[in-house]
Amino acid sequence: MSTTGGRHDVVVIGVGGMGSATTYHLADRGYDVLGLERYDVPHTMGSSHGITRIIRRAYYEHPSYIPLIERAYELWDDLAAETGREVLHRTGSIDAGPEGNVVFEGSLRSCEEHDIPHEVLTSEQVSERFPGYDLPDGHRALYQPDGGFVVPEQSIIGHVERAQAAGADIRARERVLEWEPTPDGGVRVETDRGTYDAEKMVLAAGAWNYKFTDALSGLAVPERQVLGWFQPERPATFEPANFPVWNLKVPEGRFYGLPVYDVPGFKIGKYHHRDEQVDPDDYDTEPNREDERLLREVTANYFPEAAGPTMRLATCMFTNSPDEHFILDTLPDHPQVAIGAGFSGHGFKFASVIGEILADLAADGDTDHPIEMFRLDRFDD
Repeated sequence: MSTTGGRHDVVVIGVGGMGSATTYHLADRGYDVLGLERYDVPHTMGSSHGITRIIRRAYYEHPSYIPLIERAYELWDDLAAETGREVLHRTGSIDAGPEGNVVFEGSLRSCEEHDIPHEVLTSEQVSERFPGYDLPDGHRALYQPDGGFVVPEQSIIGHVERAQAAGADIRARERVLEWEPTPDGGVRVETDRGTYDAEKMVLAAGAWNYKFTDALSGLAVPERQVLGWFQPERPATFEPANFPVWNLKVPEGRFYGLPVYDVPGFKIGKYHHRDEQVDPDDYDTEPNREDERLLREVTANYFPEAAGPTMRLATCMFTNSPDEHFILDTLPDHPQVAIGAGFSGHGFKFASVIGEILADLAADGDTDHPIEMFRLDRFDD
């Protein structure tokens, strides 16, 4: 086993959505940063793939996310300008559900509290404006014109390229085996290729984070997720210019979807697909007929013109916290280690600002961003 010379300022474990952004922000500030990724950059083994990922200003999960999503938009636009990559596409967004449901009511509340431009539509009005939709009678929908999608693979590549241009050392196909604190307050990281010393460390390993610290035991739980792409009868109806991204609460569950982009097919997923908690190193990564049936049934019910032949199925993972809010903090016993975990299926849109936050935590031990609700100690009670 080889040992690197010198000592890095920060080592980042995981160079997916969050880790690539963190590595970029650290390198851009002049830090000597090493990014370690066990798979390719980018890859399809974790939570940072899928061709398109929803972004929306109307945030029903909690109004406290609004300041972070506003900053995320700014940083995505900055990344696009710096790299020339189209990482953010604005299509508008629809959040719909029956009267009193949090998907609609929470989105409306967040828009009203933060003066976010929006419209309230009936299900009939949604269908008139966007013919691909056939929402249930009596549903209410919040339309927000700035919603859309982030292109995950392009955003990771963009962050990695900018990080490398700023001097970061990023190494793919190098698996971290273990780490330990050093007596001088730093860390030592052992991989299958070498050993590295650093002043600070960032855990951004997604579904594998809990394997690197007991502090995340039971708090960052991987879950198998499946996505489907079905070919529409009239693809133009479901192109980004004509079809907003969406979140929908129906009797079958809570679903989300996106327009046709880059590959054939309308994209759909179900939150907590089949409630399958998994070991990220040992689970069924091949979608099956039941996975397909679950997604196709809802497509046929509420987007009937999109329920054509299956074009693609893919697995990924959610990593869920108990309250489904993020975990952003430093480890209580090892403050030189920052963690970004538990993104619970709604984190990628924030990756640009999460990278800024984790860089703050690694460099300074704190951040000016409002992350009080995401601290680890909320689980102490």
